[in-house]
Amino acid sequence: MIEIDGERLNARLDAFAAIGATASGGVNRQALTEGDRQARRLLADLAWKRGFSVFQDPIANLFIHRAGRDDSLPPVMIGSHLDSQPAGGRFDGALGTLSAFEVLESLDDAGIETERPIVVVAWTNEEGCRFAPGCMGSTAFSAGEIPVGWQEKMTTDGVSFADELKVTIKSLQTAQMLPLGFSVHAYFEVHIEQGPSLEASDIPIGVVVGIQGTRWLEVIVKGQTAHAGTTGLSFRRDPLRALAGSLSSLYETIMPADPDARFTVGRISVDPGSVNAIPDEVYCTIDMRHPNPARLDEIEQLARSSIAGEAARQGCVVAISRSFDMAPCTFAADLQQAIERAAAARGFKSTRMMSGAFHDALFVNRIAPAAMVFVPCRDGLSHNEAEHVKPEHAVAGCQVLAHATLLIATGPGRAGS
Repeated sequence: MIEIDGERLNARLDAFAAIGATASGGVNRQALTEGDRQARRLLADLAWKRGFSVFQDPIANLFIHRAGRDDSLPPVMIGSHLDSQPAGGRFDGALGTLSAFEVLESLDDAGIETERPIVVVAWTNEEGCRFAPGCMGSTAFSAGEIPVGWQEKMTTDGVSFADELKVTIKSLQTAQMLPLGFSVHAYFEVHIEQGPSLEASDIPIGVVVGIQGTRWLEVIVKGQTAHAGTTGLSFRRDPLRALAGSLSSLYETIMPADPDARFTVGRISVDPGSVNAIPDEVYCTIDMRHPNPARLDEIEQLARSSIAGEAARQGCVVAISRSFDMAPCTFAADLQQAIERAAAARGFKSTRMMSGAFHDALFVNRIAPAAMVFVPCRDGLSHNEAEHVKPEHAVAGCQVLAHATLLIATGPGRAGS
């Protein structure tokens, strides 16, 4: 058994929430900003004071190493991220990173030696709001390289990813540099659920079995602009009417017929955007999600055929491209079992669940066994300044993380090699 210091954990959450704090109680600490760098420096300073080793890699992933009896063994890695949305909450990412660091401190406080080393990680740019895509740090780590084109990415205000990455790495010059990627025995990540089910069921621990697949489409429907007052129905080629009709059908069909499906239109724009003109062109994005890749194929095909069919009926042409495709993943069974054992040992109810959002664990899962622990958040709110986790739920998630980590770091559990 290992006891974490719940008061220390919640105090740390408060301290990090002050970095980039917003007037409404949230956090604006976007990736590779000065706020992000301040949070990284604070975490590194806390680690150095405890005598842990601190490393970073070429994508600015931050690693804190606690030695094991056999330090040559691949480590158990635990962590999450420190960056936030522009008007984000104080727990998304930070809870997982600070819970992981609390595990290291609690092991040290108790004088517990693990067979394997344990490494805490703070991944770079999980959110993807300042530089797309999200999960840059874990993606590059799992691939062993920074994908071509990332260095040329720019923010809307003309700041380059390459420059901000260079400044961020330089801000921790005393951290040792590592090459991208290394062998990992197992990976655990604590995160807020970002949904309402745990709170509604009064269950403090979610054992995440996997992450559903996600696809993004970009849709352009081209019609013909004309005068709103003089153009009769039979003469109109209205792209907005075509898109609205097809989306209405898709909204009424996809999610009502399949509780595991997700269908969202997140952006829509009309050109030329005049109050008294029929649009010439309409653009939208579609976010589709499902844990079954075959069903995801069906949903995409349904969306494509519905939009194309309605566009043809309205005398319009349509172009649809896929801008993002992330396959679903299943987490390691033995790590899920370790989380369940840990929850039971601490007296916490738990339930297995699928993650609707993607996380760094998905990308680590490509190269090492991974699993996640979810804790409830109030009203399911996340990416929102009102995001809230009860202190006792933060402690429960950290306690389960500590116990599961100890099981895998000291026992003969399969996990990685």
